[in-house]
Amino acid sequence: MSNRIKIGEIVPAAVKALQTLNLHLESTQLTNTHNELIKIRTSQINGCAYCIDLHTKDARKYGETEQRIYLLNAWRETNFYTEEEKAILALTEEITLISNGVVSDETYQKAASLFDEKYLSQIILAIISMNALNRIGITAEMKPVLNR
Repeated sequence: MSNRIKIGEIVPAAVKALQTLNLHLESTQLTNTHNELIKIRTSQINGCAYCIDLHTKDARKYGETEQRIYLLNAWRETNFYTEEEKAILALTEEITLISNGVVSDETYQKAASLFDEKYLSQIILAIISMNALNRIGITAEMKPVLNR
């Protein structure tokens, strides 16, 4: 059991603000599938086991298939994802790995060609929000609970 800080207990208003952003995004045009793909892929890249566990379960509730979940980290190697989902996943990877450089014009323009400005804004905010939550989960050493 981790003895790290429980940020949500110490500064609940700050964590609630992040959760409010997530709740807002759930009330927008952003589909459950797009939102959960963002959350899972971001969490895979960041290595947040707690969030991977949580969001793969949520994705299943929304009808996502086991096969697509299992292959998400190799999405480029399959034909299981739509052009829109591929654009979202590419954008997710580049924003999450922003320390490697900038979001490329190619990736941004592909997404911009598929989505209107409002939807694209919602995608970007979902990616940024999930990255923030991953960083809380990883820093606080939040762990999933094994279901038996």
